[in-house]
Amino acid sequence: MAANSLQTKAGSGANTAKGFANPVWADLIDKLQSLSGVVLGLFLVMHLQFESSLLLGKEAFYQVAQFIEGGVFSETDHGYSLLTQIFFCFISLVVSIHAVPALCRFPTQIGQWRALRNQMRFLPHEETKIWFWQMITGFLLFFLVPIHFFTMMTPPETGPYLSAERVYHFNTWASYVLLLPIVTIHAVFGLYRVVVKWGLVAHRFATLKFAKMLFGYLMLLGMASMLVYIILGRSLGLPEVPYVSTL
Repeated sequence: MAANSLQTKAGSGANTAKGFANPVWADLIDKLQSLSGVVLGLFLVMHLQFESSLLLGKEAFYQVAQFIEGGVFSETDHGYSLLTQIFFCFISLVVSIHAVPALCRFPTQIGQWRALRNQMRFLPHEETKIWFWQMITGFLLFFLVPIHFFTMMTPPETGPYLSAERVYHFNTWASYVLLLPIVTIHAVFGLYRVVVKWGLVAHRFATLKFAKMLFGYLMLLGMASMLVYIILGRSLGLPEVPYVSTL
């Protein structure tokens, strides 16, 4: 009877744990982090696709930008830059939801880093390596993402000339060189870890191979787009005027 009473008290104590220690809250936070990661990963894929429209010409980039900014709802077919600001505020909120739980799990003690290093040395498991680089790239993004958001929102207007001016004349290409590989690694392999973790795929190795191919594709797409931005920016003078559609 005494043993049963102790077990009951122990079980009730575990169920009434507060904060992140509560299993219900821990499960909810874990799901929120995964869901927010999926949203951010898909956003990156689409973002790089939209940015690469400049490869098809200035008019193509302009039309894509105006469509995203709600130009179809404007009498002048010109988009609303306010929508860009609102959307980036939403993405910033999703980033916060995703980043806070990750930072709570970040190793903060030397002993934890030594244990991780020893495990990776004596047990070179690929999933452990992926998790390690997820952690490192996530930490770096904690500093790089706010810089990128700031440059995108000041000013928020988009267009082939204004975007190329920002990349070349304002030297934002320097941060993009660092941001592109780091955010692509984090996003692509983060999506891979989510679908494997929640059992959404049956063939893990095939999914990992697809993730590596997607990473290579996005890197080539991003580097090609950045090169075109730099070439266009070099041909522009200051101050630059917005691009005017030829249609």
